[in-house]
This record gives sequence, C-alpha cells and structure tokens, in this order.
Amino acid sequence: MPAARFVEQLNTQIGNELAAHNQYLACAVYYDALTMPRMASFFYAQALEERAHAMMMVQYLLDTDADVVIPGVDAPVAVFADLVAPVSLALDQEKRVTEQVNGLLRTARDESDFASEQFMSWFIKEQVEEVATMSDLLAVVQRSSHDIEAIEEYVAREQGVEGTDPTAPRQAGA
Repeated sequence: MPAARFVEQLNTQIGNELAAHNQYLACAVYYDALTMPRMASFFYAQALEERAHAMMMVQYLLDTDADVVIPGVDAPVAVFADLVAPVSLALDQEKRVTEQVNGLLRTARDESDFASEQFMSWFIKEQVEEVATMSDLLAVVQRSSHDIEAIEEYVAREQGVEGTDPTAPRQAGA
C-alpha cells in the first residue's frame, strides 16, 4: 500500500485533474462559440486527457488497496477577454500541474514509496510535453490573434491525433 501522505496528496490531485478537465472544457466551449472548430477540438481533447489522468490515479489507488476520494472542484473560468486568454490560462494551469506532480514525486521519494515514485514518472514526462505544447500554442495565438485562420491552420497541422501511449498507466473504467 502506498504511503498515507502520498495517498492523501494523490486524492487531492485527482480533484486537480478533474478541475483541469472542466477548465479545458470551458476553453473548448469558448472557441466552439467563436466557430473555431480546430481550437475547440484541441481543447475538448485536452479535457478528455485530463479526465484520463484522474482515472489513472483512481486506478492506481484501487490497485494498491488505498482509499479513493473524489473531491469537489470549483467552477472553471468561462469568460475570456480575447482569443489569447484561454491559452494563457491553460499554460499557467499546466505549469501549476507540473509543480503538483513534482510534489507528488517528492512525497513518494521522501516516504520511500518506490511504487508510487515509479507511477509518477509517467506524469513527469507528460507534463514536459503539456507545457511545451501550450507554450507553442500561446506563441502562435499571440502572434496571430488577428488571423483566426492562421491559428486554426496551425492547430490542424501541429496538433494532430496521437496514438495511445503504451507506457501510460491504466485508467479506471477503461
């Protein structure tokens, strides 16, 4: 069984991932309402990815006979000043999640919880990719905020559908 402190923090992180899901859903709806289908699709996919992360954490706790607590989450930001704001918020969110994931890994190490440390290693890699993706998207949206078609073209070209990562942890319910 994982260390009690790690379990508590991972249950909190489940809530953080579900809050990220809701935030990305709000971003997707914003772009959908602006008739930016590729940006909307990108953020709908990001929302599902965040939910998947939460479900991976749920499955890990189930697999290790730890208690699972699904915390409530605050409402997401749903009103944005301009095209740039949702992506800027998303980048800030990914940086915050990176800190949270690093904290979970640190706790696992401090507690000599080797299985939990190994479990978190996939999320470390994932966060590097997420921050890079949002950083690049923010640069494009800032540069092209006056040209919606350029943004949509970038997303179509660069944010294609990726295959399933065979190294990803299992998701509860999948």
